[in-house]
Amino acid sequence: MLKIFLSLLIIFPVLMGFGEIFQKLFGRIWSGLSAKLFSGMFFLTLIWQVLAFFLPLNIWVESISLGIGVISFFYFKSYKDFLKYKNEEMIKFLVLSLPIVFAGSYYPFIIDHFGYYVPSIHWLREFGLTKGLANIELIYAQMSVWHIFQAGFSNFSDVFLRINVIFLLVFLLYILEKKAWATLFILPIFLFFIQSPNSDLPAIALSLIILNEVINGNKNIKLLFAFSAFIFTIKPTIVWVLLFVTMYFFKKENFKYAGLGIMVLGIYIFKNIIVFGYPFFPIQIGNLHLLWMPHQDVLKQSSELALMKTYDLQYSISEIKKFTTWDYIYNWFTLNSYKKYIHFAFIFVMFSFGTLALIQRNRLTTALFIAIFFKSFLVLIFSAQHRFFIAIFFVFFLILFQTKIKQKLSFASFFIGVFFILFSLSFPQLLQKNFPSFKSGHYMQGFTQKQIYRPASFAAFKYSEFKIGNLKFYIPHHHLAYDTPHPSIAPYSVKKYYEAGIFPQKISKNIKDGFVWKKLSTKDKEKLKGIISKF
Repeated sequence: MLKIFLSLLIIFPVLMGFGEIFQKLFGRIWSGLSAKLFSGMFFLTLIWQVLAFFLPLNIWVESISLGIGVISFFYFKSYKDFLKYKNEEMIKFLVLSLPIVFAGSYYPFIIDHFGYYVPSIHWLREFGLTKGLANIELIYAQMSVWHIFQAGFSNFSDVFLRINVIFLLVFLLYILEKKAWATLFILPIFLFFIQSPNSDLPAIALSLIILNEVINGNKNIKLLFAFSAFIFTIKPTIVWVLLFVTMYFFKKENFKYAGLGIMVLGIYIFKNIIVFGYPFFPIQIGNLHLLWMPHQDVLKQSSELALMKTYDLQYSISEIKKFTTWDYIYNWFTLNSYKKYIHFAFIFVMFSFGTLALIQRNRLTTALFIAIFFKSFLVLIFSAQHRFFIAIFFVFFLILFQTKIKQKLSFASFFIGVFFILFSLSFPQLLQKNFPSFKSGHYMQGFTQKQIYRPASFAAFKYSEFKIGNLKFYIPHHHLAYDTPHPSIAPYSVKKYYEAGIFPQKISKNIKDGFVWKKLSTKDKEKLKGIISKF
C-alpha cells in the first residue's frame, strides 16, 4: 500500500506534465485537473505505442519519459493546480482515495492477469511490438494499448502493475470536479478491477466520462472523437462509445475534427497488423497475405473456444455444433452458473433501453441506443460472453439516474459498497464456497499484513526450457505463462500447435525480427509429443 502511494507521487506529476504538452498541442477536452491527467495518459500511451514498434519499453524509455514529464510539470507550474483546491475538497478526495488504494494492494485474481496481462507487459518491456507475435501465443494478438501504457511504467515506477489504482483515483477526481454523483454511486464495483492492469476498467470508466460530457453539453468534437477512438484501442468491445459520438455529432462540417481520432485508430490498426496480421482481432477480415499471419487451424481453435466460453465451457464444441436455434437460446439462459442471471438482466436492460428511446425520442438517447444495440449484436454473433456486454448496465444506470442521485446518497453508497467489496477480498472463502462457478474467485488469497507496505503478488511459477527448430522456448509448469521468461508458451498452446502440425519459428536469429509458423517435421513432431507428455 505504501509503495502504491510512492508510485502515485512519481506518476501523477509525469501525467500532468504530458497533459500540459497535450493541451498546448490539441486543446482541453474539459476544464479541471482530471482533464490534464487523462490527457497525459492519452498522450503517453500514443507516444509509447509508436516507440514500441522500434524499441522495447525498457528502463531507458521510462526514465526519459519521466524526465520529460517532471520537467514539464515544473516548467508549466502545474503544481499550482493543486493549490486551487479548497481544504474541504482535498479532504473529500483523500478520504475516498484511501479505500481505493487499500483495495489495490490485494492479490491479483483475474485469470487473464496470469496468462495475458503480465506476459504481454513483460514482452513489451523486453522486446516491444514484434512482428507475428501472435504465432507464439494467439492471446498476444488482442494486446491492449493499456498494457503498453502499463509497460511504460513497469520498470521502476510501478513494478507491481497497479496502474489501475492510479487511473481510478483520476476517475474519482473527475467525479468530484464534475459532481457526477451517479458515477460515484457505482464506483465501488471497479475495486474488483484494480489489482491487475485490466483493460475493462479504463475503457468502461472513460466511456462513462465521455457519455457524461456529451449529456452535459460538451461540444469539443475533435477531442471527444479522439478519446472515443482511444477507448476503442483499450477495449474494442467498448466500440459503442465511438459509434455514439460519431452518430451524435454526425455532420459534414464536423469531419475536419476527426484527424486526431483517425490517427489513433490508424496506429492501432497498424499495431494489429504487425502483431496479428489482420487489422482487427479476432475478426479475420482484411487478409493482406502476410508472411507472419497465424495458421488457420489455430484461428479456428480460438473461435471455437470463444463459442464454448459463450456457454461457460459447459458444452463441448461438437455438442454446440449440434444445437438448434432454440438450443442456442435456451442453453444460454439456463447455464449452471450465476452468468445466466446476467444474461436475463442484459435482455431486460436492452428492452428497457429501447422502450426509453422510443418514449423520449431525442437525438442523444436514440443515438446511444443504436450504438449499444449494434455493439450488442456484434457480441452476440462472435462470443456472447457476459464480460463483453457488462458495460451496458453502467450506461443504462447513468442515463436513468444521472441527475437524480445526490451527494449524500452517493457517499453512503460508496462506503457501503467499499465495505462489502473489501470484506469479499479479505474473506474470499465465502465467494469460493457460495459461487463455485466464479472461477476468478479461486485465485483470491485474502488479506495479508505485508500488503500494508507493498501490494500482494504471487511468486513466479516454475518452468522448463525446450527447443523446436530454431526456437528456444519456455513452458510453465502451471497452465498459465505468468512470469515465465520469453518466449513462453503455455502447455495448452503447445498441445494445439501439435494438433495443427505446426510450431512457431523465428524469422531470423534476432527475436525482434518476429515469428512465423512452420510445419513440423516428423522428427520435431515426435520431439514435441514427448514434451507434451511431461505436462
